[in-house]
Amino acid sequence: MRSVKILTSIVLAAAVFHLGGSDAMAKDKPMKIEKSYFDTTPQGTKIDAYTLCNGQGVTVKLVTWGATIVQITAPDRDGKIGNVALGSDKIAPYQGDYQGSIVGRYANRIAKGKFSIGDNEYTLAKNNGENHLHGGLVGFNQKIWKAKTIKRKDFVGVEFTTTSADMEEGYPGNMTIKVVYTLDKENNLKIEYFAKTDKTTVVNLTNHVYFNLAGTGTILDHIVTLNADFYTPVDEGLIPTGEILSVKGTPFDFTKPNRIGHGFDKLNNDPKGIDHNIVLKQCASSDMHQVATVLEPKSGRVMEVYTTQPGVQFYTGNFLNGAFVGREGPYQQYTGFCLETQHYPDSPNQPHFPSTVLKPGEKYNEVTIYKFTVENAD
Repeated sequence: MRSVKILTSIVLAAAVFHLGGSDAMAKDKPMKIEKSYFDTTPQGTKIDAYTLCNGQGVTVKLVTWGATIVQITAPDRDGKIGNVALGSDKIAPYQGDYQGSIVGRYANRIAKGKFSIGDNEYTLAKNNGENHLHGGLVGFNQKIWKAKTIKRKDFVGVEFTTTSADMEEGYPGNMTIKVVYTLDKENNLKIEYFAKTDKTTVVNLTNHVYFNLAGTGTILDHIVTLNADFYTPVDEGLIPTGEILSVKGTPFDFTKPNRIGHGFDKLNNDPKGIDHNIVLKQCASSDMHQVATVLEPKSGRVMEVYTTQPGVQFYTGNFLNGAFVGREGPYQQYTGFCLETQHYPDSPNQPHFPSTVLKPGEKYNEVTIYKFTVENAD
């Protein structure tokens, strides 16, 4: 497993938002963290919430259940603050769901719920047809994480920690996991992932937040640009075939800005939509590279995504069917999209894919940044 050196500072162009006052007044608003009661599980466990506020109109609300993002707000081009992430104000919809949560030990799918390390074969739960998905029956999204607030001159954040026992959900090794969310004045939401193990294992962590930069309605008219020329095609079970193919002329071609739904008529999957790993270009000069730029034309909101990971699962909410009831009501198909930075699905069974093996003494480090700006900011 490659070890990624965490970048301690990332210089990104900051957008200027007009929020009804002067730029100086906006910049003088203090950053803060607010802890509050979120909800109580049916088993009687209290779930805490932490809201990060950067004083620029961007807020991120996190809860200890699944280290989950339950809300993100950001200004539009007119300074109007709106929610841009799907979520609920109650715990019930999150139980048994992945929305906004940390998923692991292995994000995405492992074919037939099996993989081998050397001569040892490991069997996992088959919780997605005949395949294993997002860590199994009780993955990291269902854990109650410990939380600790962070406040620095330049950012505020929350550090979440949890553990995973040897052979939990079939994975070898006792693992300690830390995920740190930080929000700064430049509207960067940074997620840093750390893991250690005492036995050779596999790990692939991501966050499963759904975005809708308009706040409501379909995401099919969002304009997306992806820093990727290739993707990994999948079989009917959404397991990669092992091929790495060009996106040119396919519905996965976002090398130039395009509507999310521009190529759905060419897809033969049911339900229609994208749920594929995109192979990212990597910059030789830095571990951090750009994933995507997403524009919602009506609001003018823009989200830029950066990561240290080699891939991203681009998912267009094909399977949303109203079962998850959010604060805006039931979430239907295409209500939100995901850009889940990751290593590739089924990597433990595909030796030519980037390795997800983590050995004792090694440290798993990955970083993802979601940056919120607006189009044509002055």
